[in-house]
Amino acid sequence: MTVESRDPGLQPERTTLAWRRTLISLLVVDLFIWRRWLTAKSGAGQLPTGIPGLDYQGICALTAAAATIVLGCVVWARSHQLHHGAEEASAVLMLASAVSIIALAGAAVAAIALGG
Repeated sequence: MTVESRDPGLQPERTTLAWRRTLISLLVVDLFIWRRWLTAKSGAGQLPTGIPGLDYQGICALTAAAATIVLGCVVWARSHQLHHGAEEASAVLMLASAVSIIALAGAAVAAIALGG
């Protein structure tokens, strides 16, 4: 009895496209957070660090940017894995994407709460 190799068909391409669509939607959230930070009135949430522009909205914007960069790297790495035949995502990629999505969601909620 011979074992036939599995034909993945278009699944790797569909998965890559889904990851890219998710990244695009997260970039939109990131841009909204940055827009909120840039249009916020200064002084209300100013931290005592003395760094201009570093307030709570700025921390949300930096967190969102860092999470988006990490997610971009995860999407790139997973796309690379799929094109080379890897079946499952590594645990490190899954952990990095989960932590980044939680950080981005937290930054979005905090930015909304601070905007009031």
